[in-house]
Amino acid sequence: MSTDEIRAIELLSRVSYGRVATSMRAMPFVAPARHIVSDGRVLLRMHRGLGYHRACNGSVVAYGADNFNSGSEHLWSVQFTGTAEIVEPTEEELAAFGPEPEAVDDEAFTPVFMRIEPQFVTVHALDYASETPGTRTAPPSVRRHLHHVA
Repeated sequence: MSTDEIRAIELLSRVSYGRVATSMRAMPFVAPARHIVSDGRVLLRMHRGLGYHRACNGSVVAYGADNFNSGSEHLWSVQFTGTAEIVEPTEEELAAFGPEPEAVDDEAFTPVFMRIEPQFVTVHALDYASETPGTRTAPPSVRRHLHHVA
């Protein structure tokens, strides 16, 4: 595993949610997902009722997570691509996910799990160590980047 992959996996373990991106009927989409890191791979939990898992299964997807809303002076973003595969998690993995949401868009939550083995990884860091978190104004380029991933 490369240094970037090790760093990306370590950073992903610090947050619980990210966004998976692929295409459905030739149209790109981004969907929220809960993730855990297990054996160097990322396991996602999504709501089956939205149907996004069907577009992801067997396809190359991008998955990204960040700490942009953390208030930290050290912001980071991780993105990787890999092939998604629907799987049944182990009991240990289910426990690591924690409680499930009760509903998604007023529909009872039904989980579906996908495993992604990272193939291409990028890690970006934005440091504001000289300023007080929460009082800074992000430069226009960062605001633009934040707007596109939010």
